Parts: sequence; C-alpha cells; structure tokens
Amino acid sequence: MTQTKPSWQQDLVWRLEALVFDAFTGLARLFPIDAVSDFGAGLFRRLGPLTSTHRVVRTNLMIAFPEADPARLAQLLDESWAEAGRVFLEFPLLDKIMSDPTRVEVVNGERLAQIARDHEPVVFISGHFSSMEVMSAAIVQAGITCQITYRAMNNPYVDAAFRESRFRYGVRLFAPKGGDGARELLRALGRRECVALMNDQKFNGGIAAPLFGVTCYTAPGPSSLALRFGVPLQPMSVQRIRKARFRVIVHDPIVLTASGDRAADIEAGVRKVNSFMEERIRARPAEWFWVHKRWPSEIYKKSKPEE
Repeated sequence: MTQTKPSWQQDLVWRLEALVFDAFTGLARLFPIDAVSDFGAGLFRRLGPLTSTHRVVRTNLMIAFPEADPARLAQLLDESWAEAGRVFLEFPLLDKIMSDPTRVEVVNGERLAQIARDHEPVVFISGHFSSMEVMSAAIVQAGITCQITYRAMNNPYVDAAFRESRFRYGVRLFAPKGGDGARELLRALGRRECVALMNDQKFNGGIAAPLFGVTCYTAPGPSSLALRFGVPLQPMSVQRIRKARFRVIVHDPIVLTASGDRAADIEAGVRKVNSFMEERIRARPAEWFWVHKRWPSEIYKKSKPEE
C-alpha cells in the first residue's frame, strides 16, 4: 500500500517532537538510574490526577476491585501513577539497567535456556506489567531468536528513536502490529523461531472472555498461533523489587488442546490467558498499566467523574 507523503508542516512537527524526545533521552542519561526512576514516580503522582486519563484509571480499578473502600482506591491510584512515571522515565535507561546484573533477577531462567538450547518455538505472552521491556531484553539476552510485536509510533522519527533505544539492549527483531506483522509472525514460527506478544489490551472484534468477572474482548492471535503450529504459550511477567530493580518470572507453559473445534479451542486459550493476566494483576495491582480502556466502551461512558 502506497503511503501518503506528509505535508511539510506535519514533517516539521514530527522533527520537532523527535528533537524533544532526543533531548529528554540525553538529559535522563546524565543522572543516576534510581534518581531518574524516583523523579518519574514523583512527577506522574502529581500530573497524572490532573489528566482526563485519571478517570479511566479510576474506572478500571473500580471494575477490578469493587470491594475497595475510598482509602484503598486512592492508594491504588497514587501507586499506579507512580509506577507509570517510573516506567516512562526508565525507558531511555534500559540498556544501562540490563547491563547491570544486580538490577534484573530472572526466576526460572533455566526455561529460557532450554528454549534457546533446543531451538524450541514458543509464543511468549505477557501483559503491561511494570517495566515490560525488561522481559523483551531478558528473552533476547537468553540467546532466543524472537520476533517481538510492537505498535509503531505515529511520528516516524520518534519511532526510529524508540527502535534505536531498543537496539541498545539487544532487541532487534520487530513485527509491527497489523497485517504485515502477522505475516512475519507466521514466517517466524514456520522457521521454528519464537514470537512474543502482549495479550492484555482491548481488541475490538476479539474473543469475549471474562476478566475480573466482567466480559471484555481479547485478541485471539497468540492462542491461534499456538494451536496452528502446535507450540505452547510461554507466559512471562516482571515485578518491581525496589526503585529500578526487577524480577522477571518465566512461568509454566500453557499447553492448549486441539480438539478439532478450532473456534472453541481458541476461546479456551483466550480464557486461560485472561486468567493468567488476572492472577498477575491481583498479586501486584499497582504495577499493571491501568491507563488503557480494557473493558467495553459503554462502561467508561457510564462512569461518573470524580466529585
């Protein structure tokens, strides 16, 4: 498909945004890692509640934890904004974080070593838990050839800068979301390589399955790929230990059953994925990325602004 050439005004705006991003990255890299992380937490704690997104975060937390009293809800709101700020400002420093062996602990790393050693194709799945890019880096550093999906930025110059940042900590194989990316995932699994996808965001037209007891729509892609190629889903998650120090957990594989009813098998896979996500979120609620609208749009339209 032929891409429309942007106007010179749009191109200028994109270039200015890229300059700001580069300046932000350069400034962040001048300071100690933990200091940058702490600054991000404090900044977002103050600015997050002033944005329209705060209402989305609050609604999501009320869906997930309807039993939470006002004090607990306020605590979760504060902690979730602090976590978002840490993740945002840590991104330019991820190569420094990953190069320091004291900052990232991998639990069940022998499973990653097995996948690399045996050239075992798997579909890695995870959600937006804490500094989620740490998981991508851990997969690559284990010696696994893996296509990692990502959503390209609207600004092509900023997108190139993001990709360059990922190159610094070893992530070099990308499958952009969309038709081209899907075809690349199929080719990768056909070559007995691994693929990695986030599977915790709303997907219009996806499979209806419960999350925290409320029906939402989840992308069937990971389950569909696993069933098509007869490979397991390999869940991973990341936890923040303290400041910019993390624990990456390689969970037990999820092996899907092929009964012959493909639609039912995919739905069963999606339900297992949602169950995994819910367990992880309940265990460490402040570390999930609450800012996206995970449930149907009608829920957010009905939610009332804070008084």
